[in-house]
Amino acid sequence: MMNTKSGKLIVFLIAAVALLALPIILQSTGSNSWVRIVDIALLYVLLALGLNIVVGYAGLLDLGYIAFFAVGAYVFALLGSPHLADTFPAIKAMFPNGLHYSIWWVMILAAVIAGVVGMILGAPTLKLRGDYLAIITLGFGEIIRIFLLNMDRPVNITNGPKGISQIDTISVFGLDLGKRLTIGDYTLQPVTLYYYLFLFFVVLAIIISYRLQGSRIGRAWMAIREDEIAAKAMGLNTRNLKLLAFGMGASFGGVSGVLFASFQRFVSPESFSLMESVMVVAMVVLGGIGHIPGVVLGALLLAGLPELLRHVAHPLTAMTDGRLAPEILRQLLIALAMVIVMLIRPKGLWPAPEHGKSLSK
Repeated sequence: MMNTKSGKLIVFLIAAVALLALPIILQSTGSNSWVRIVDIALLYVLLALGLNIVVGYAGLLDLGYIAFFAVGAYVFALLGSPHLADTFPAIKAMFPNGLHYSIWWVMILAAVIAGVVGMILGAPTLKLRGDYLAIITLGFGEIIRIFLLNMDRPVNITNGPKGISQIDTISVFGLDLGKRLTIGDYTLQPVTLYYYLFLFFVVLAIIISYRLQGSRIGRAWMAIREDEIAAKAMGLNTRNLKLLAFGMGASFGGVSGVLFASFQRFVSPESFSLMESVMVVAMVVLGGIGHIPGVVLGALLLAGLPELLRHVAHPLTAMTDGRLAPEILRQLLIALAMVIVMLIRPKGLWPAPEHGKSLSK
């Protein structure tokens, strides 16, 4: 039944209603913490879908993907906060109230800048594969983070380790998502309003990913992933296709960074550490490389698992008389769960049915 068109439509409608009702149900518990956790999980889904273009489609192992997330976040932090006006008198004279550009223009700008930075990263790595490519991208991610950490002297651009605060919230058709929305007797909290915005961008990213997967470019990426030499022999321009993969994936990261900066209203270099890059790669691998539903599942699990394990870690800490901190136990349990999953299902929790190859009858 579920394989028919009517069955798929019913499943789609049930999933849509559940997603729309989820934050309202969570908010009714009296705490916004769970809604906030789901918001962060959706941001990770958006990041994982972007990295899936690079790792899943093109087969390029990128361990510095969080750098594009940082680029998007800092672009909006600089253009959507009073930091530059407070730092530079010339900008203060032109913009007495500070720089507060529309987030939609900044989002386009951040996507373009992140895409260009992604292609700049990809240019010197075109002849590298596997471990060598991973090391280069890892170093690039750390270079971006260190630049952000130290660009407060002699000219204060990023405010260094202090970060940038007072970042603008997002307004959609005059509705400020940073303020409560009252509809009759019911009040929607800002975290709930941001949930619907993040959900919109995740759905848009999924549609784009599916369209890319079935396009000529997507099939060319998969050909490069399976056998680059054979793809080049068939006439594919592997150089341009790799650069395009880096640029497309980085654009997703730039948009995610803008949403993150507006949601948090504060950014600092510590939010873009190497561990964040590793976690995003783990989401793609754990869910199923190249398979969009698997990537979404892996991102949701790894983003929500730390919070779920918070309730398990504290009793275990009490059992050990406080010798093991809850944070250490949570990381230990997450790592153990990932090892077990990879041993049981080495292709991921929800792998692609064909993985770029023709199906056997």
